[in-house]
Amino acid sequence: MKYSIITFGCRVNQADSLRLEEDLRARGATESASSEADLVIVNTCSVTASADQGARQTIRRIARENPRAQIIATGCYATRCPDDLASLPGVARVVPNDDKLKFVGRVFGPGGLRAGAVRTTANRDGDGPCGAPIEPGVAGRTAFTLRVQTGCEERCAYCIIPSTRGASRSAPLESLAREVERIASAGFKEIVLTGVHLGSYGGDLSPASSLIDLLLALERVRGDVQFRISSLEPMDCTPEIVDLVAESDRFLPHFHLPLQHASDRMLRAMRRPYTLDDYRRLVDSIQLRLPHASIGSDMIVGFPGETDDDFAANLAYLPASPLTHLHVFPYSDRPGTEASAMTRKVSGSVVRDRGARLREIGSALTRRFRDAQIGSVRPGLTLDDGTLVVTDNYLKVRIPAGLSRNERVNVRLLSRDAAVLAG
Repeated sequence: MKYSIITFGCRVNQADSLRLEEDLRARGATESASSEADLVIVNTCSVTASADQGARQTIRRIARENPRAQIIATGCYATRCPDDLASLPGVARVVPNDDKLKFVGRVFGPGGLRAGAVRTTANRDGDGPCGAPIEPGVAGRTAFTLRVQTGCEERCAYCIIPSTRGASRSAPLESLAREVERIASAGFKEIVLTGVHLGSYGGDLSPASSLIDLLLALERVRGDVQFRISSLEPMDCTPEIVDLVAESDRFLPHFHLPLQHASDRMLRAMRRPYTLDDYRRLVDSIQLRLPHASIGSDMIVGFPGETDDDFAANLAYLPASPLTHLHVFPYSDRPGTEASAMTRKVSGSVVRDRGARLREIGSALTRRFRDAQIGSVRPGLTLDDGTLVVTDNYLKVRIPAGLSRNERVNVRLLSRDAAVLAG
């Protein structure tokens, strides 16, 4: 059987898709283009209206190009609005997030895909690790994205994800340590640790644990593997975590700390549990301890009630901040969130203009960071055909041909996007 997986959205979805891919390949399925596949899984996102629209358009395109394919819609949009997707052409089943990682075993019989099996109820058994993992390079992947936690109990005013992912649930520390050993034994040299609310890891376990407990345990795991910590809420990035990244060669100097807004008034309206000063002290401390670290952030423009003065706070803080790149999101109404019922919505033209201005600042921050790295020697890992390297501090640079994918290297940066091998 031939399969195709199309993934929208965050690293958690990417990790889920990777797990689905492992399960399918373990049962003899082979990867294919969606136009040729027997089974197409569309792993949706619902963080914005445009994400919903993208999923619908993709499903319609697949059904048009490959009318014999059985399409499975899953992910956050499938959980939030299952009827929207069930009504689309070619959709055989809509699988909610809670069942996403469990339905593959149900749809396969001893000889492969059961006829009509994708229409049955998902199997709720066996949410443990897979067998042999895929190898580096399959589906273009060099790093392995590992989901250690899902769910969120924070209630940011704009976010629908707590209702699509549920309460925080953490994988047991011991099973994650075994999973890391399994992944390392397959040849992966980098693992990205991710979660819906990564900083809440372990609070639901018995006995309770924490993210720093997990990181310290993974540091002791055998294997030639390093870790990159995915998006972490500012209030969860503790001094202990910063110290560990600074002192351990197992954790890469790359942080992603969503600010969302530099106006304290907007942060309160968004129900973000910190102030700009809290955030400033955190990222300044990281830059002081790790001057070469990459520090990314998310920003929302056009949140209901955002005034010119509120937006000006972004312009006052960001250009001189130690941030190295920005992801800018126009505010999107999500029915069922607190923000969707707010008045004083910002006009579309103003949102577009503000978004463009923040993206310009983000581009300038990235150029500044890349320029500061020119001449330095950084460790990295080869990607793709071996001519692309991702450095420990998350720069992607080109090197001359001659290496293969997934090799550790040291590179000397010659320009913003080019490097040579260094001794």
